[in-house]
Amino acid sequence: MRDINYALCDVFTDRPLAGNALAVHDVEFALSGTSLGIDLIQGAPVEQGHRNHMAAINTVNRAGGLRQAVEKGVLTSGVMYECVKYGVDFVLAGSIRDDGPLPDTLMDLVEAQERYAAALSNVQLVLMLSSMLHSIGVGNMLPSWVRVVCVDINPAVVTKLSDRGSSQTVGVVTDVGLFLHRLAEALRD
Repeated sequence: MRDINYALCDVFTDRPLAGNALAVHDVEFALSGTSLGIDLIQGAPVEQGHRNHMAAINTVNRAGGLRQAVEKGVLTSGVMYECVKYGVDFVLAGSIRDDGPLPDTLMDLVEAQERYAAALSNVQLVLMLSSMLHSIGVGNMLPSWVRVVCVDINPAVVTKLSDRGSSQTVGVVTDVGLFLHRLAEALRD
């Protein structure tokens, strides 16, 4: 996982745009090896594992945010860690249903949309990974000449982008974890 995080955050990613969930699940995995209490290596629930999700949020909140958690040595791995470590700016846009949210998450959605728009200026390629709402939102903000690759296990996500006018989208229906593993291997080669 470390190689994937490094390749994506340091070498190939200019500006990750996501929601609160990406960061929270990433931090939970980094701190406890689970996501919503499921051991991601074993694929099985962990006793009392449901607590890990809120514990991750509380850990980052106590540190003051993701950057502070990295600086204090609380967060030592994961996508968000790599972004902070290598100075890769990220924008986390919140929603009314977010748990937490983390201090880094923009809950003013007008501000979040403006930050997304600024981050998307002059992009040449957008890789959309397993987030229907953010993918469609970003797709609606892009000019038609920007190349888009949408990866999701749900075929509806891939087709919704082209249905909404993002005809430049290439859709890949697969598990995002498998896709990222293969992508990291290809980039490493």
